[in-house]
Amino acid sequence: MKEKIRIGALISGGGSNLQAIMDSCENGQISGKVTFIGSDNSRSEGLKRAAASKVPTFVVDYTSIIRQVHADPATASLPADFDYEDILAKQTLVQGGKDDDKIRSFLISRAIAEAQLLAEMANHSYDLLVLAGFMRTLTPYFIDRVNLDRSNPRIMNIHPALLPAFPGTDGYGDTFRYGCKVAGCTVHFIDYGEDTGPIIGQRAFAIAPDDSLEFIREEGLKLEWQLYPECIQLFAEGRLKTVKKTFTLPNGQRYQRTIVDILPEA
Repeated sequence: MKEKIRIGALISGGGSNLQAIMDSCENGQISGKVTFIGSDNSRSEGLKRAAASKVPTFVVDYTSIIRQVHADPATASLPADFDYEDILAKQTLVQGGKDDDKIRSFLISRAIAEAQLLAEMANHSYDLLVLAGFMRTLTPYFIDRVNLDRSNPRIMNIHPALLPAFPGTDGYGDTFRYGCKVAGCTVHFIDYGEDTGPIIGQRAFAIAPDDSLEFIREEGLKLEWQLYPECIQLFAEGRLKTVKKTFTLPNGQRYQRTIVDILPEA
């Protein structure tokens, strides 16, 4: 019998996806165990769920860190291994050059917070990190220190839209406002952009003309609670392989994309 994987989680809000993951570990749908839950919000309802399940927790106060950096960037205490130009070159979260003060402030404040996340996470063992409603973008500083093997990513996220449509914080709202006929959710590995990493799985449902935004969110959440555990279990079974594939278009142009292959069961 394959050993259970250790799952770390980051949350910001209510933690309903976190609950679905913990329940799936408990009932055997996921061959895993949640080993820690971190948050950027000390008032997160998800932390109460963690306490009820006796899972270790921690909080990193992003708001205070960002406020301090914006107030006086010169006094920011940067991680010793912080390389601004390397991170700027890799990331696609924000646009601009190395002399842009807003971008510098953004990347510095995030790296300081992420260094604290990493320090807290170092106290726990984990094979997979899941973002379960964590409302902070992660920079290359953090990603490169979790994805030690770039060919085997281990940071997974769920997004409330059918990516690549509607990245950002309000996927269901954007879907509704655009007048889409179909809504859904996406589980993907994260990369250096905003909701741009290779897709693992998606679920969709039709939108009727009279469906409200509240209905769309409710239906989407139901699918999220099914899809996320399924994708985590594929990871636990070692059945996710991230590969680069090159395709030749009819006009002769070559196009390369990164996809997640789902391997057959052993």
